Amino acid sequence: MKRILSLVLILFLWSCDESSVNKDDLHYLNGYWEISEVEFPDGSIKEYGMNTSIDFIQLKEDKGYRKKMKPQFDGSYDTSKDVEDFEISHINETFTLRYKNEFSEWEEKLVELDSVSFSVINQEGVTYKYKRFEPIKIPQ
Repeated sequence: MKRILSLVLILFLWSCDESSVNKDDLHYLNGYWEISEVEFPDGSIKEYGMNTSIDFIQLKEDKGYRKKMKPQFDGSYDTSKDVEDFEISHINETFTLRYKNEFSEWEEKLVELDSVSFSVINQEGVTYKYKRFEPIKIPQ
């Protein structure tokens, strides 16, 4: 009985690790990303097919910015003038992106990150999953 209880406790503690992100992987955030799905706290999921806008993220050391872009058929991008600056911090084995602008402040915890995808969870418990943007190539 003690062995089973010990095993259950170990599995529970192991599953509590919120983040599988390493500091060495943070450079993967740089680049163009499109949202693939959103998971709400009630378990419902909204999937995205084609996106008319994507996010460009640039991170240097612990500071970065996110900017909305609209890909064009010629390979260029239309960009908004709006930029969301953020700082990234490492607290309790979790990386947190902290945004602040003149209107509000908010945080997103970085849950997963690799070269082709990442996900964050916000303060309301909504999880956003992103995939690396691949431009549509039209043969000429």
